[in-house]
Amino acid sequence: MTDEPSNIAEAQSDRAQAAINNKANAEMGTAPIAHPSVSFMLQHPAHMIALGFGSGLPRIAPGTFGTLWAWLAYLVLAQSLDKTQIGWVIAASIPVGWWACTVTAQHMRVADPGHIVWDEVVAMWIILWLCTPLGFWGQLVCFALFRFFDAVKPQPVKWADRLFKGFGPRGGWGIMWDDLVAAFCTLLVIALWRHFF
Repeated sequence: MTDEPSNIAEAQSDRAQAAINNKANAEMGTAPIAHPSVSFMLQHPAHMIALGFGSGLPRIAPGTFGTLWAWLAYLVLAQSLDKTQIGWVIAASIPVGWWACTVTAQHMRVADPGHIVWDEVVAMWIILWLCTPLGFWGQLVCFALFRFFDAVKPQPVKWADRLFKGFGPRGGWGIMWDDLVAAFCTLLVIALWRHFF
């Protein structure tokens, strides 16, 4: 049995997203950039950040590649920074990422491009920062849980994904917001597991 009101709301959200993209493309008079290239990434510092320094360029599963890059980057950061310093890096990466996602989405002429992965990067960093110290298997569980919440988008991630749409700062924040909620859900599952088991 399907949840008909939920399906109707999802269809309306998809139509609204398509209308936003179509309006932006008509105003700019150019086609959207469905698959950014290396040269596009190098055109602007915001592109480099939003595309996860190239980790968002793959045509298949860019969010997964972006999250893997975030995991590896976190391990590198942890070699030279203490936990407080990493916290400051994460705190700075949120407004910088908001700006980068806003600019890159506008330049791609797509309201929420899948190739923008800075949202996954920040979310994965938050998860690892709050859960460490963890061994490899614990980190892998964090990765898998986050990818589940980000890709499948159960509630409340689905709600967060629909909350902020469009271009400009609101749309840029929307790109970040649903991944921050997915990170919260991941942390909640891990906290419950640690408490009860």
